[in-house]
Amino acid sequence: MRAVAGLWRWRHNPLRRTTDLVEAWVALTAAVLLCLAVPLAGWAAGASANASLQQSVRAQQRERVPTVARVVRSADPAGERSAELAGEQRLRPAVVADWTAPDGSRRTGTVTTSREHARPGDMFPLYTDRTGRAVTPPMAAGTARAHALIAGLTVALLVALLIETARRTVVHRLVQRRYARLDRAWAQVGPDWGRTGTGS
Repeated sequence: MRAVAGLWRWRHNPLRRTTDLVEAWVALTAAVLLCLAVPLAGWAAGASANASLQQSVRAQQRERVPTVARVVRSADPAGERSAELAGEQRLRPAVVADWTAPDGSRRTGTVTTSREHARPGDMFPLYTDRTGRAVTPPMAAGTARAHALIAGLTVALLVALLIETARRTVVHRLVQRRYARLDRAWAQVGPDWGRTGTGS
């Protein structure tokens, strides 16, 4: 709105300089771009990311098979854990478990479980690929949408930052040009300042 007011103010003002008019047009252009280009860029990036992520979600849901695993034993004795590994395993303990592969064969391996305390014989959900190898669960559709939303917002912010940086750069150069013209004008008038009409 200030850009429109600036354009109106400079339309018929006798003190208007060319740089004033250019600055007002730059401000108006930046305002229009901020209102139109930023949301459009954010929406386009978010929609593209969402389409790609939803395709990945569908592919993961086709390729990953849910099954149930049974804890055989802890993956390592408590005495052999490093401090870092122990901290990580407090959140997702590693256990040796067995499960049934999609082809019906029995598999055994070391996997992590979300259970805080996993004792031998405990059952927990597990995802495998088509060959029976343990894999992470497929991404949820809601998680994919959240990632796409973050991508869209990030692109929108970057485009807004780019527009504002360009506007500030142009305005800075216009101000430098004004100062340069003022310096040149002062250099021509300055030596005779105060001696007008003395005949010198």
